[in-house]
Amino acid sequence: MDIFEKLKQLSAARGETGTKPEFIIVGLGNPGIQYEGSRHNAGFITVGALEKKLGFACDRHKFKAKVGSTVIGGKSCLVMKPETYMNLSGDAVEEAMNFYKIPLENVIVIFDDISLEPGQLRIRRKGSAGGHNGIKSIIAQCGGEGFPRIKLGVGKKPDPAYDLAKWVLGKFGEEDRKRIDEAALRACEALELMVQGKTDLAMSKYNS
Repeated sequence: MDIFEKLKQLSAARGETGTKPEFIIVGLGNPGIQYEGSRHNAGFITVGALEKKLGFACDRHKFKAKVGSTVIGGKSCLVMKPETYMNLSGDAVEEAMNFYKIPLENVIVIFDDISLEPGQLRIRRKGSAGGHNGIKSIIAQCGGEGFPRIKLGVGKKPDPAYDLAKWVLGKFGEEDRKRIDEAALRACEALELMVQGKTDLAMSKYNS
């Protein structure tokens, strides 16, 4: 086996298609060990489930993010975990969009939502930031609100006076983490429909 065949096999094992991506899949979160498994990292958790399911890895550093390439629902996709910290997520997404000339409607963002119960999914074609700083950044940097998204419920604060930052940066309890892991798998299934233009079906099947 020559070196070119070995490189081809390595790329296949990594899920790299060798073609320009048609979609960008973005899981939001904060980098660093201290934030692993936090509520705010529900997007990263979902990307981890996607990596395991499809056998690829976001192990390259590009566009201010950890990125990987794979095929989802027959479509070539760039999968991203921004390393900019949540409030600057749009910087990473904008770089990737501009590099590959990907339209906003082909960017699917996965993130946490405190207004939903732990494990609930909510898929939308577009929408406002709803107070989420990562989404605010993407809207500001990338051209508006017209990108589809998958929200993973992480639960509301235990009481109104509880510090929001402390809540979203806190860890899941055991039962809630099980619900999140199950929701992440459903989100992976929903992605397959969404990239095939079946977002309405994904909403009717997975919104809860």
